[in-house]
Amino acid sequence: MNALVPLPVLLPLCATGLSLTFGTRLKRFQRFISVAVLTAVLGLSATLMVAADSEGPLSVHLGDFAPPLGITLVADRLSGLMLTISSAVTLCVLVYSLGQGMADRDEETPVAVFHPAYLILVAGVSCTFLAGDLVNLYVGFEIMLVASFVLLTLGGTGPRIRAGSTYVIISLFSSMLFLTAIAMTYAAAGTVNFAQLAGRLADLPLGVQTLIQAMLLTVFAIKAAVFPLAAWLPDSYPTAPAPVTAVFAGLLTKVGVYCMLRTETLLFPGNRLGDLLMAAALASMIVGILGAVAQTDLKRLLSFTLISHIGYMVFGIGLATREAYGGAIVYVVHHITVQTTLFLVAGLIERRSGTTELTRIGGIARAAPALAVLFFVPAMNLAGIPPLSGFIGKLGLMRAGVADGGVWAWILVIGATATSLLTLYVVAKVWNLAFWRAAPPGQAAAGTVLESDDDSDDDTDEGPDRMPGTGDEGVRLRHQPAGLAVAATLHGRAVTTTSVLPRPMIWATAATVALGLAFTVFAGPLTSYTDRSAAELIARTPYIEEVLGR
Repeated sequence: MNALVPLPVLLPLCATGLSLTFGTRLKRFQRFISVAVLTAVLGLSATLMVAADSEGPLSVHLGDFAPPLGITLVADRLSGLMLTISSAVTLCVLVYSLGQGMADRDEETPVAVFHPAYLILVAGVSCTFLAGDLVNLYVGFEIMLVASFVLLTLGGTGPRIRAGSTYVIISLFSSMLFLTAIAMTYAAAGTVNFAQLAGRLADLPLGVQTLIQAMLLTVFAIKAAVFPLAAWLPDSYPTAPAPVTAVFAGLLTKVGVYCMLRTETLLFPGNRLGDLLMAAALASMIVGILGAVAQTDLKRLLSFTLISHIGYMVFGIGLATREAYGGAIVYVVHHITVQTTLFLVAGLIERRSGTTELTRIGGIARAAPALAVLFFVPAMNLAGIPPLSGFIGKLGLMRAGVADGGVWAWILVIGATATSLLTLYVVAKVWNLAFWRAAPPGQAAAGTVLESDDDSDDDTDEGPDRMPGTGDEGVRLRHQPAGLAVAATLHGRAVTTTSVLPRPMIWATAATVALGLAFTVFAGPLTSYTDRSAAELIARTPYIEEVLGR
């Protein structure tokens, strides 16, 4: 079983080579490779999760080199669960992107590059979850960075290049800080292997331990978009194509949360910086949700709710009890799925109405009831309405806070309650504006090609022009009012609105909705599994003994 551990990383990397070789000539084969490989990764991830739960952690030393020389990959309960959920979500998003590409008839180079970049991103995520040392964790981050920049800038439009540049600059800064932290750790402990560091860091002076811990937490907080290190996120994610935004918002920030969980439990037990983490959690909750309240664009609104709800996960890490870790893991799993779903729905709203600007759309509940359902269920889940998984995760965290009884714990319980109520207000606002009220005057009809002034070839034209749309004759609208968000295809061209949404996009979104509901239906087994995961994290011994062979 240990031999299966590297495959979630190796399969996407090998498939990338095949995709690049045949993609430009055999586009159907390229799509088949991507779907087949991600399906296989999902199966492997589920197998590793079950094996880690029944047999304990699994590890492999690549090249048969023992620590600290070799590359170690480890799959325990936490990493197995994260791999499984991330694989399921990335597969759904891939199907969604295939539907979008076929609907837009995008056959040019940027779309051909999408599949290799997406597979590399999946490999980077898997590498991060399985990494058994700091260097391999850094490598996983850099693999994700390279793929992320390609995906963020697909189509080469001005807004995407600017957003991608901001993302890369922030990521490179965090990478430099990460390298510095790795160098300091190796200089102080003589190893970067997690299992060995778990024993050696405790022998270092307290100041050295705290400095290394603070530097690593800063790196992971940037990745996770924890306030005040989250300013880059609302401007970077909304400009990307819908499937890219969905997988970034749902998954990549949780990689940072996972790293915080892993290092705080394995390397720095004792919760020395717990108060600092809880302060950051409270700030993330309140500032993020207040930012969401102020937004009128759905994508930016969801980006701020993402920052806010990261605070719940950091709350659990800061408390550092078994109940808190269990609640945090439940919330991570829930949020990956729900946040991805909501961004996929935002992409469908773009395709239906031509924009995600809430003041310019309405009447969707009557015009597209299926789309309304696809939004309503995950929105209520995000708000934590019982008995959905969002409520289960929040309840677990709040119970852990009450059991702790400390001042910060009670402040966080109150803050989490207020954030949940404001989240309900935010999603209710979206529902009222976009779905429940009548369509406002000037809402784009089906067959409209919305184009911003920057995309127009002739700024002297006034009013709508008749011109070829995507396959059919459509109306192109120019000189849009300031603030109008223009939906764009994977290739960067304007989307042609349609009253009939592409079926693969609907099916993929429905699958993520069903996955979120499955966490509610199987809440008992899920919370039991996360409780065992939390116990294993706190114990540390099974992980260390598996890696070091003791």
